[in-house]
Amino acid sequence: MNRADRLYLFITGFLVIAAIAGGLTLALEHRKSQPMELALCQVEPPQQSGQLYIGGAVANPGVYTLRANDTIQAVLLSAGIEPGADFSHMKLHVPREGEAEAPQRIDINRAHPWLLQALPGIGEARAQAIVAYRTEQGPFRRIEDLLGVSGIGPATFDNLKDYITVSD
Repeated sequence: MNRADRLYLFITGFLVIAAIAGGLTLALEHRKSQPMELALCQVEPPQQSGQLYIGGAVANPGVYTLRANDTIQAVLLSAGIEPGADFSHMKLHVPREGEAEAPQRIDINRAHPWLLQALPGIGEARAQAIVAYRTEQGPFRRIEDLLGVSGIGPATFDNLKDYITVSD
């Protein structure tokens, strides 16, 4: 085997190893970014319909009606998953039959003005004041901090406290 053949053999071997290493790296990175798949330990999927509230890092938070053969992934896609959504911290609560449903809570650190307006006693001006306050002062640390927003007093806060929450 002459010198040129050895050089071509070396270059070919190097390129094959580089291609394999690059492929493995891409496969591992791709696998890390995939959403977590949930599997329920039940032989037959329930044939009932219901509702599912989706909030957090989605473009359209709200209540979604489940139909036969819907998957959680399909419903999440309907809600419009935002870039940077962290699927490692999802919560799913399935109530027992007859269990009292807790009121839906709105995160005052993340909610858009239109969603804040769904709260009792909050109109367009107060919703804008809440957003302005958290933009200027930083995120709310506890729900009682809402009392620092202009136009929100103790009576308004008492009407809101069961419908709001704060995130870190």
